[in-house]
Amino acid sequence: MEKLSLNLLNSIHRNGRSQQRCLVKRLSYGCRYAQQDAGFTLLELIVVMVMIGILAAIAAPGWLAFVNRQKVNKVNDAVLAALQEAQREAKNKKLSYTVSFQKNTTTQNAEVAVYNTNAGSPTWKPLGADVGISSDKFLLGANLTSQNTAGSSVSYTLSASTKITFDYMGTLPNASFGTPVAPSTEPPGLKIVVAVPSSPNSTSPSSVKRCVIVKTLLGSMLTAKDDKCG
Repeated sequence: MEKLSLNLLNSIHRNGRSQQRCLVKRLSYGCRYAQQDAGFTLLELIVVMVMIGILAAIAAPGWLAFVNRQKVNKVNDAVLAALQEAQREAKNKKLSYTVSFQKNTTTQNAEVAVYNTNAGSPTWKPLGADVGISSDKFLLGANLTSQNTAGSSVSYTLSASTKITFDYMGTLPNASFGTPVAPSTEPPGLKIVVAVPSSPNSTSPSSVKRCVIVKTLLGSMLTAKDDKCG
């Protein structure tokens, strides 16, 4: 009986040691497997970084163009809002109201003023400031040669004559909307143009343009873009 008990204990001891060895082997294999899958090699990291750089170089110009279009849209919206405000004030107060535009030579901001025509000097404010857009990175142009008079081309060197005036009914009774340019049969209208420069610090516009056009004696307005802005 004692011999049987001793054999049983020896068998249990051998089984326990066998299970321990098996567990150690499993843990050792799992650690090696985990070490093989943990993180990237230096070569893999370099490849990933190069790919990210290539994708960024491809996407950056398109993203910049998209951002510029969004900004120039907002500045153009500010031009339209100023013209509509002047027309509305003229109708409501039964007075002539003027919208003037200029490029501030100190700050380089495009600026606008809406004021009673007979009230004296205007108060200028940067275009787009109300919507958080800095207009110093954009060009401001017009085809006006004098008050309410359209010329043949758009100039990006604005002068004191760059203004549109609405009479007490909100109309432009003595406006000259220019001469039609073939193949169009319509006058170009009074244009205020916002453009992205062709390059940083350039005074020449790129093809990205937005504009507001006053088309009729009643003061009707429309917005246009790119080649439609001249």
